[in-house]
Amino acid sequence: MTLRVAVEGVAFWASRLPGWDIARAVVRGEQAPPEAASARPAPTLLAPTERRRAPDTVAVALEVAARACEVAGRKPSDLPSVFASTHGDLAISDYMCSTLAATPALISPIKFHNSVHNAAAGYWSIGTGSLAPYTAISAYEYTFAAGLIEAATQVACEQRPVLYVAFDIEAKGALASMAPSRGLLGAALVLAPASQSQQHRSLILTTETVAEARPTPARSAAAPLVADNALAPCLPFFEVLAMSQPRTLCLALSRQMALNVQVN
Repeated sequence: MTLRVAVEGVAFWASRLPGWDIARAVVRGEQAPPEAASARPAPTLLAPTERRRAPDTVAVALEVAARACEVAGRKPSDLPSVFASTHGDLAISDYMCSTLAATPALISPIKFHNSVHNAAAGYWSIGTGSLAPYTAISAYEYTFAAGLIEAATQVACEQRPVLYVAFDIEAKGALASMAPSRGLLGAALVLAPASQSQQHRSLILTTETVAEARPTPARSAAAPLVADNALAPCLPFFEVLAMSQPRTLCLALSRQMALNVQVN
């Protein structure tokens, strides 16, 4: 399978790389990363009450989603979307498990509401007033690649732009030993049908069955800053986007399925 799409908007946010401009400059070696971690972004799309209740997953996902749409010049409510997260909200999952085991009658309805894997996509729909369809995906360590090919497939099939958002947060409690993740990391793309007239970078995605998938490693100074987050496999893709030269990289879709991405 081969897919070709254009990249209209890019956004990136991590605890030590708070924004695509900073992340791109660090990847290029143009500046050193900030010494201290940034506070989580505030999801300004939401009303104040919802903003206070929103968990970290929603905060980082809505931040990058809004920035990618802004860069692309696209109205957020018009775009179908794909939301991808390796683990979802591990902090709330840990709370739910420990509370149900000890004092189940004290479970918080708000925490329960926010525990579902598609919570961020739901908040995005509410905040933007969008009636466009969304997809929520999880594929463990292959989540970013799976979400990327899903978004590109929707672009190719529907011939319309699609918002792709990927995110993971800090693991808490006992779950952290089984599903480790550190810090906040979110990334978003607005993908659109490729056209000769578009002045945007393009992606050519091809899948390949292999004996063992060997994803391209991250090499920049940004790599150690996100290495412990569950979504760290996305970084090589954004390293290539940050550079001006065309390049092909490999992402893993499974142990024996490679996703080759040519960035032009």
